[in-house]
Amino acid sequence: MRVLVAPDKFKGSLSALEVAEAVGAGLASVGVDASLLPVADGGDGSVAAALHAGFSARHVRVHGADNRWHDTVFAFDGTTAVVEVANTCGLATLTELAPMTASSRGFGEAVAAALAAGARRVVLCLGGSASTDGGAGMLNALGVRFEGFPADGNLRRITGVSGRPDLGGVELVVATDVVTPLLQAATVFGPQKGATPEQVVELEARLAHFARLLGSPSLADEPGTGAAGGVGFACRWLGARRVAGAEYFLDLVGFDRALDGCAAVITGEGRLDGQTAAGKLPAVVAARAAPRPVSAVVGQSLLTEEEHHRLGLRDVLALADLSTEDPSRDAVLSRRLCEEAGARLGRKISTTFCQDRPRSP
Repeated sequence: MRVLVAPDKFKGSLSALEVAEAVGAGLASVGVDASLLPVADGGDGSVAAALHAGFSARHVRVHGADNRWHDTVFAFDGTTAVVEVANTCGLATLTELAPMTASSRGFGEAVAAALAAGARRVVLCLGGSASTDGGAGMLNALGVRFEGFPADGNLRRITGVSGRPDLGGVELVVATDVVTPLLQAATVFGPQKGATPEQVVELEARLAHFARLLGSPSLADEPGTGAAGGVGFACRWLGARRVAGAEYFLDLVGFDRALDGCAAVITGEGRLDGQTAAGKLPAVVAARAAPRPVSAVVGQSLLTEEEHHRLGLRDVLALADLSTEDPSRDAVLSRRLCEEAGARLGRKISTTFCQDRPRSP
């Protein structure tokens, strides 16, 4: 019997690969073989998931959200490149929050590097962003010229735009489950990036001006254009198509192939809540893996057992319920608890598997 371990990251403590390795170690401790497939939904960790699935790392030097240079990577298989906001100009590139000045320029620089490498498809992963600049920084890095664009990133000072880039027929894919439109981006996500209520109002006014400037006020109303502080809007302005992040990435990393020969699946993410059913990874994994039994190891669950079952999850083990300490910011504790959860699920899966196997006459 083999179990496929296919979790997302536990934001703040463990990467998807670290979760998979810890759960796999727990399974191994009770004699259960595991195949590890860290997955993503188009947010931070998407490049790492692609690399684990066999993509090659391409190194690139870009500007972080605070305009300082740093080294990062995108994933490339010779045709498709996976580029993410999080490791180029996301929150992790800041030493302190900068809600009014953080830029998406580094993301555009990484996209430009992917195009220069010969990518025919670029998957744009928008989670973990630090900025609310409508994607202006990204567009500027790709060759769009803005008259009056100041160093502080105030979009309302831009008076003109020129130089829409020629992407040479390259397919752009925005992999995100965010449905927020552009003109709600600051309200929904600004506080997470450090914006005060007054700054949120100013950021919304900047985004509205930017949408008018690009001649695309109707595009600003589309679901998903508010992703990554409006980078979703800039991507759509360039002609990108939006896809469901979890479904797309399961295909990209070969989830269905990885299922072959596996009797059960263990998935997971940082938290199960009321949004999980709306296309988040555990629900999508459970649907794709059926009729195999699917369990989940999560940081925390706000759902009832009945809701777990409606998601297609047979068992859910939450790290928060396995310790009196808080594992959410403690990588060592989280790793140990993931191993414990893997061992518990391994014993249960083994028992169920043996009971369900047809007996020889």
